[in-house]
Amino acid sequence: METPNPGQPKRVGIVFAGGPAPAGNAVIAVATSAFRRHGSEVVGILNGFGALQADRETALEAGRHFRVLEDRDLPGLRNERGIVIGTSRSRPGREISTRSDLADPTKAKPLDNVYRGLVELGLDALISIGGDGTLRTANCLYEYQKRLPSGSKHVRIVHVPKTIDNDYRGIDFTFGFFTAVGVIAEELRNLRADAKATRSYFIAETMGRRAGWLAYGAAIAGEAHMVVGVEDVVGDLALRTHTPSRTNRDSERPVEERLDIDALANRIVKLIVTRERRGKEYGTVVLAEGLVTLLPEELGDQARTHFSLNERGIAKLVSARVAALYSAQTGRSKKITGIQLGYESRCAAPHAFDVLLGSQLGLGAYRALAEEGLDGHMISVSGHLELKYVPFSELIDEATLQTHVRFIDRGSDFHRLAHDLGTRI
Repeated sequence: METPNPGQPKRVGIVFAGGPAPAGNAVIAVATSAFRRHGSEVVGILNGFGALQADRETALEAGRHFRVLEDRDLPGLRNERGIVIGTSRSRPGREISTRSDLADPTKAKPLDNVYRGLVELGLDALISIGGDGTLRTANCLYEYQKRLPSGSKHVRIVHVPKTIDNDYRGIDFTFGFFTAVGVIAEELRNLRADAKATRSYFIAETMGRRAGWLAYGAAIAGEAHMVVGVEDVVGDLALRTHTPSRTNRDSERPVEERLDIDALANRIVKLIVTRERRGKEYGTVVLAEGLVTLLPEELGDQARTHFSLNERGIAKLVSARVAALYSAQTGRSKKITGIQLGYESRCAAPHAFDVLLGSQLGLGAYRALAEEGLDGHMISVSGHLELKYVPFSELIDEATLQTHVRFIDRGSDFHRLAHDLGTRI
């Protein structure tokens, strides 16, 4: 055991929230190893913030609500599937939308419960691992503690960004993204072989929430013939609305455009006809699930909510329209199958790069707390995994305490790559 660093927290908690992501265990394993090597105790909070944010009459229980992570838990963990401490989508900061809400006893009650739970566990610091909702929670806890009475225990907080969607500000790539791209790309190649054998088309909707990173990456690696993301809803694909002041949830992008689903279907039919003229009667098309957030009003506001993205299934909606439009234009029938891809990638065996990235972020969490003495920072990397520490204030909107989705820049080299590799029509 090495000599502890000055100011190193004696007892550190780790919580993972939101959907699983490959290499999440690498973050947990390396952070735990670094702290234990320097004499700190590490507590894994089980299954996200659920137990901490709930009103309780009894103490938190070892094995049910938390577990102390030991050296024997670490061998092989970096490459292990799943999340060793479990996860959930509990968000104790959900009701906080302004700084004044932090002083509202009702809205801030879940945060207060979490804070009291952290104190009950004797934690000096917390590493939160999760998406932008978890970043919001981490920032809310950080801000909430500033308002506690003088002399109250303070639990320092750092955050590790996690999402297979790669739509996170403050970091170039998130761990799990390349694994997810690889898994979905392999499925697309399988679908391509099926389509070729049956002279048909697959329209695959990929996870990725509102931005198109995962759809674009999978389309490139999976050799799809067309990809369409939220970033492409311009020109003939866009229906203009008269509500430019509205904004997409968690996004600074104004809702000035809606998807013209018939125009999208027509574009895909053009792809099919173009390929037929070249003697190719099969193909694959990739759609980003975020397109459902831009459906026109008549298709239902409910389809655009976060919780129904995967329930709605834009691929099935589009495939039915493509089949009908193709038949109307050509007088022939064509098998067009809509399918959703993504869940199967969340707990896949992590790609080596994701293990490297997750490991560095885990070590960065240790260094931020023990060596840099930081609080209220997100761990990031740039270049050859050089560590960076980004203040929450640079990632959170000052007025709304919201985060923002990072979209693909239209016309960027990545955007052009995906479209240049598709079939020209």
